[in-house]
Amino acid sequence: MSSNRLQVLENSLVKKEAELQRRFYNHFNTWKQTNGQPMNDKANGGAFFRKVEKQNDAIRNMKASIEKTKNAIEKEKSKIANVEAQSIPLELQNLINEGKITQWRKFPNRFFVVGVEKARLVWMEKEKYVTYQYLKDIPNQEQYAIFRDIFNDLNRTLNKKQS
Repeated sequence: MSSNRLQVLENSLVKKEAELQRRFYNHFNTWKQTNGQPMNDKANGGAFFRKVEKQNDAIRNMKASIEKTKNAIEKEKSKIANVEAQSIPLELQNLINEGKITQWRKFPNRFFVVGVEKARLVWMEKEKYVTYQYLKDIPNQEQYAIFRDIFNDLNRTLNKKQS
């Protein structure tokens, strides 16, 4: 399983690593410009060293940025692993696959109904039944009807199994 965020982070990492390579190439070319001559002349020596130091800073910043992105990728992968480790019934998984509900990564037993604000479905794993939260906060009847239909179908199938 992969998330959009993981894809974005991985693409960002590829771009940042390519940018780091470009900066290294420019940095080495700057040093090649000296032709092996010492840069201690009074005319341009200071400017050259400021340019080199600026490039060094840019390379260090890029390396730090790459490290942050790698850490974010690891964190995202652990969140995905946490969601995958959550045991949910087949009926909920089918709704996720159909795109009717989405699973909350922070609390993997909670699900958002696509197109409905505020309210959420909750899978009570120990008790093995589905319930809801924040039903009264749904702003309009159209959203309420969508939520009601999905919840009632799940309630009929999942909660009946437990009875």
